Amino acid sequence: MSRSGLVRALGVGLHVPYTLVKSRVLLPGRPVRMARQLYSLARWGISPAGAFRANAARVPHHTAVIDPRGHLTYREFQDRATRLAHALPKLHRRPRVGLLCRNHRGFLETVVACSQLGADLVLLNTGASGAQLKSVVEQQRISIVVADAEFAPDLHLPDDVRLLVADESDEHLTIDEVIAPERAAVIPPPAEKGRTVVLTSGTTGTPKGAKRPHPKMRSLTAMLSRIPMKTGYRVHIPAPLFHTWGYAAMQLTMAVRGTFVFTGRFDPASSLRAIARHDCDAAFAVPVMLQRILELDESELDRHAPERLKAVAVSGSRLPGELATRFMDRFGDVLYNLYGSTEVSWAAIAAPGDLRRSPDCAGRPPFGTDLALLGPDGHPVADGERGRIFVSNEMLFEGYTSGGGPTSHEGMFQTGDYGHFDAHGSLVVEGRTDDMIVSGGENVMPREVEDCVCDMDEVAEAAAIGVDDEQFGQRLVAFVVLNPGWDLDEATLKHRVKTRLAAHSVPREVHFIEGLPRNATGKVVPGELRRLLSEAA
Repeated sequence: MSRSGLVRALGVGLHVPYTLVKSRVLLPGRPVRMARQLYSLARWGISPAGAFRANAARVPHHTAVIDPRGHLTYREFQDRATRLAHALPKLHRRPRVGLLCRNHRGFLETVVACSQLGADLVLLNTGASGAQLKSVVEQQRISIVVADAEFAPDLHLPDDVRLLVADESDEHLTIDEVIAPERAAVIPPPAEKGRTVVLTSGTTGTPKGAKRPHPKMRSLTAMLSRIPMKTGYRVHIPAPLFHTWGYAAMQLTMAVRGTFVFTGRFDPASSLRAIARHDCDAAFAVPVMLQRILELDESELDRHAPERLKAVAVSGSRLPGELATRFMDRFGDVLYNLYGSTEVSWAAIAAPGDLRRSPDCAGRPPFGTDLALLGPDGHPVADGERGRIFVSNEMLFEGYTSGGGPTSHEGMFQTGDYGHFDAHGSLVVEGRTDDMIVSGGENVMPREVEDCVCDMDEVAEAAAIGVDDEQFGQRLVAFVVLNPGWDLDEATLKHRVKTRLAAHSVPREVHFIEGLPRNATGKVVPGELRRLLSEAA
């Protein structure tokens, strides 16, 4: 082995223990509890079942979950999850479970119960329509749907699919009703681990099921090396758990024996109060949630200012530079921005220092992740030039349930975005490869225009899309949401864009609307913008 290869091997070998010590996961404790913890991990591995069993063995009386229904310790939570695992096979001999819940204990209990059984789990989007859900249930061959009561009226399930309500209901069977009141017998590890299927959160078309790989200790520590989570942290997670980002937040929190703090449906005031009331150390959100929090009254922001918040990590949609700066000016340099996708998990993470220097950057790849910008010929582009983003790491997904996968190159997956490296070596994501339009023979990136418009004091948020045009081939249309009490007209907006960008980047049309249509993960839905455009015609 060469010297460089030896250094790399040593680095890989030392990374895991170093990060675990730094995050205080590897700390001495009571010998008996430590032995039980290690025994659980040895039998169950780094799975939800293994992690929660190990935590219940190590810190049985530590609070695991705080949600609108109250508190649960790790021992209490593990007991409920085990009793649910005993109940599911009684509803269907070979359960394949669809989970349609907001963030609360019922979601976690179902995840851990399925993990104990080795049952496949499909995470369903709470923003999907009844018809979409019915289609996904059929395509994924789901036999049991665990859902919140609020979603039950819109579910049109086949006769052979059982419905189990995760919260309270007078009309449907609930988790509390199916689990036995007495403590359940221990379940042995399954012969084969179940698969977790995450639905892609694309803004167009029917979402595809993506098979997630089982987490490895090295992949968890890669995240912990960039996002400063420590043992025992109280973590507020308003990001949807059914999405890859929310699910990753769940895995990190259970890895550090943390306390999950949930409020159910996202509400900016409720989230801010929960962070302050429960002395949360960290939070995981999507960017639009930060924007909604900053829109609260100054008195509300002052009254519930967090005192212990050390890290706020966001992902799931783009983080506008002005939002990053405004948030850190208000709450301190605690913001971390992760860029990734369902298919590649993560690609890069920007720390507060990166965002202060380049507010619109996505940062650098964490340990064990390779990132490349490739041109049409498959070769790396020159420094500063735009290229297609390709990623490789240990958590690349294992393919779509319908077959196939994204474009790949020498073991790396394409994210579907364009980007470039800035002068500091940080990745800057410019937009989707299929978003770029050609107007009058010129390439236009909608994101560049969106950022320019959002920099205007009058503007709260903006989106730009390309539509067909007989004269120019395509034309750029901007949708703009103004801050309350501010005025801005179309001519002034276009003039300001023209002073900063090329003439072909000036929107041909500008529509002022009350709010951008977003899906459950905070992404703007272009199809809804086109519908608004057709209605205005």
